[in-house]
Formats: sequence, structure tokens, C-alpha cells
Amino acid sequence: MIKIKKIGVLTSGGDAPGMNAAIRAVVRTGINNNLEVIGIISGYKGLIEGDFRQMDTTSVSNIIQRGGTILKTARSEKFKTKEGMETAFQNLKKQGIDALIVIGGDGTFTGAYEFDDIYNFPVIGLPGTIDNDLYGTDFTIGYDTAINTVVEAADKIRDTAYSHDRLFIIEVMGRDAGFIALRAGIAAGAEDILIPETITYIDDLLHKLEHDWRKNKTSGIIIVAEGDDSGGAFEVIKKINEKFDYFKTRVTILGHIQRGGSPSCMDRVLASTLGYESVKALLKGKRGVMIGKIHKDIVFTPFEKAIKHNQEINKSLLEMARVLSL
Repeated sequence: MIKIKKIGVLTSGGDAPGMNAAIRAVVRTGINNNLEVIGIISGYKGLIEGDFRQMDTTSVSNIIQRGGTILKTARSEKFKTKEGMETAFQNLKKQGIDALIVIGGDGTFTGAYEFDDIYNFPVIGLPGTIDNDLYGTDFTIGYDTAINTVVEAADKIRDTAYSHDRLFIIEVMGRDAGFIALRAGIAAGAEDILIPETITYIDDLLHKLEHDWRKNKTSGIIIVAEGDDSGGAFEVIKKINEKFDYFKTRVTILGHIQRGGSPSCMDRVLASTLGYESVKALLKGKRGVMIGKIHKDIVFTPFEKAIKHNQEINKSLLEMARVLSL
């Protein structure tokens, strides 16, 4: 087992609220265990370019409440090549870095898995993505903040919907996963929730809207994940307008507002816990794994398993949402 004296930490992929809390935990836990900690700027891109920063306790002061990532983040096509990985490895050797902690999602862990496999280099991953679609953890860093952002926006939109007797279609992030749409839709009392994991039958939605109208329900909101097979909010509203002439419809696309903002208490605690535990795990010889939390327990999932499996959505929640929207 390699004796670890210096570790690197980076954030990669899409930013997520709570990443800074995770960085803070990694840096301070490392220093508490007599480790040097190096921050790598802009993810794997910075690893290739050698953009390294020495971190100390003051480097991470006053960041736990900040959204985004102080280490910046970027996607790197070059890291997917043999030449890019070799450059990254040589830069780590020059810096004397013995292990890496990477914070990100599926793409981040794919890169970490390949790097560890080729160079036998210890890497541990922290699940940082608002999509909550990673296998091996109940919740990912950033998810709780993102759904609260959606709910806050949906509540405000509902006020306008009610005042003007309008039907709003709200599109949220989720190209491949409907976790944001599902929980935010339940909390916002949406009239319907459309997600990629289930087939969207537009005729059923139109029938429900007609039924609501006959009950004098003249306003409402529908939450649509961007990756739903309906084609997104504008396709949904097109079908509604083709069928009915009495609904006053509007589309709101929340977009990148879901990624930003001060992290919630839950995200700060989760990120701090996983950051703290990741350093301890490295010192105990753990490597090639994503650290997560399932049923309040810290668990380690091999990168290979984490990237080949997706967390399954709880479809019973979708059925509950439909019952409660009657």
C-alpha cells in the first residue's frame, strides 16, 4: 500500500451546489492528518495543463455557503486520449501527488476509473451532480439545493398562473433522469410530471387537462424533464394548443438557475461528510471507488459499477403524484 503524503482534489463536469463544502472538508481533513493538499484548477483540463494550487485552511475559509466551485470546472476531451492521460500522470508525479479525490458525476468517474486502471493511481470519487442519477448513493451533492430552487420557482409561477387563469409548462434539467422533475413536481403540487424513465402518453395528459377544466380548474403547472420523450416543454404546449382553445398556456424553462445558488443545509452536511470520509478512506487504502451514503451509512461503490448502473427512480412516487393532483 502506497504511503500517502500529498493528495490532489478537483471538481469536474457540471457544477453543483455543495462542491465547495466538499473541497473544504477534503482540504481541512487532509491537513488535520498531516497531508499536503493540492487544488487542481478546472478539473482534468487543469491536470493536463499543470494548473495546481497549494491549499491551506485559509484557502477554504468562507466558502461553505457558496455555490459553484472555487476550483472551477471544465470538460476535457484531451483527458480521454492516451497522450492526455500520460501528461496528467507526469504532472502528478512532478508535484509528488500520491492520490486524487475527484468531485463530479458519471463522466468524471469514467475518467477516474480509466486513469486508475492504466496508471495504478489511487482515486476516490465524490458524487457531485444535481441530477441525483448516480448508483451507490441515496442523494448526490447538489440535488437537494436544485430541487428546492425548482420548487421556489414553481411556487412563484403558480401565483401568476392562478391570477391569470393560465397553464404553465415548466421545463427542468434532466436529459436522462427525472429525479429533479419528480420530487420538485410532488413538492410543488404539479398537475402532471413528465420524465424520461416513463413513456409519456400525450392523450392521457390531454384527457386529464380536459377533466380538470370541467371541474373549473382553470390554472395549473406541469413539470417536464428536458429529456422526456414528449420532446420538451414547447412540444407539450404545442399539443395542448392544438387540442384546446380555452387554455391560456405559457412555457418557462428554468435552465442553469438550477445549478447555482447557496447550497442547502442537507447538501452542506452531505458534502462535508463525504469529503471528510474520502480522506480517511484513502489513508486506509481505499481506491477506485465512489463514496456515497445509503440509509445513513457510508458506502463505497467501485467506479466500474457506479458508471455502468443508474440509480432507479421510484415510480411509486410518480403514481402518488398523479393521485394527489386530482
